Amino acid sequence: MTADPTAEPPAKPTGKIRLRDDGMVRWLIFDQPAKHNALSMGMIVDALDAVRTFSDSGDQRVLVLAGGGDRAFVSGADLAEFEKGRDADEAERRYLALGGELFEAVAACAKPTIAAIHGYCFGGGVALAAACDLRYAADDAQFSIPAARLGLAYSPTLAKWVVDLTGPAAAREMLYTGRRYDSADAEKIGLVNRIYPKAELETEVARIAGTIAGNAPLSVRASKRTIRYLLGDSGDGGRTACEEAIAACSDSRDFAEGRAAFAEKRKPVFEGR
Repeated sequence: MTADPTAEPPAKPTGKIRLRDDGMVRWLIFDQPAKHNALSMGMIVDALDAVRTFSDSGDQRVLVLAGGGDRAFVSGADLAEFEKGRDADEAERRYLALGGELFEAVAACAKPTIAAIHGYCFGGGVALAAACDLRYAADDAQFSIPAARLGLAYSPTLAKWVVDLTGPAAAREMLYTGRRYDSADAEKIGLVNRIYPKAELETEVARIAGTIAGNAPLSVRASKRTIRYLLGDSGDGGRTACEEAIAACSDSRDFAEGRAAFAEKRKPVFEGR
């Protein structure tokens, strides 16, 4: 494909995304604490590359998204970036398109994704969390989608993720009012799976991620594909792809290993094949 000479050059890497591997778990940390981890264009570019690399890699099995510092997961867009260029409207359009690409890459990742949320989780932070398979929050977490107070609106895809998690009534309230929800409210409406004391969040998420990473990868991926299909996502091959993924589990070396480990009363060692 020939590059469009009129297209804007890609944003430069910022160094404000950190990656950490813990066994078969990869942590992707949004690390701009001075701005409550607000997402700049460069951070989105770096994160998108990290998500795609993880998705294509066979080494790590679970991706955890987290925020650096003590006060935020992701607080939304780095709005100051739009004020620097001559054409703020065009910069904002590019930002929204690239941000949507990041959120959809997280949602489309074939391997499990987890959001570990503390502090502020606003706007794009909620979109990132909703794109993940699982969401665990610290007891200090606060959630808000302030789009209606900024004159913006979520795309149908992002709005659907919120509706899938919370149901239409809670999603309407969240999107129409733009109000803040504390972690207890978020758990009550289904936006997060569970709440932990802030000091325990990272340890508990690491434990859950490690449990998932130790299970049979083909089985976990088949379950993820099937759930997406049941939620009406037709972009992953439909029912036929689900049935093929399930059949692949039955024919796998991991299934033989699982049976042998059960019979021998030991922990299985799965290879993902």
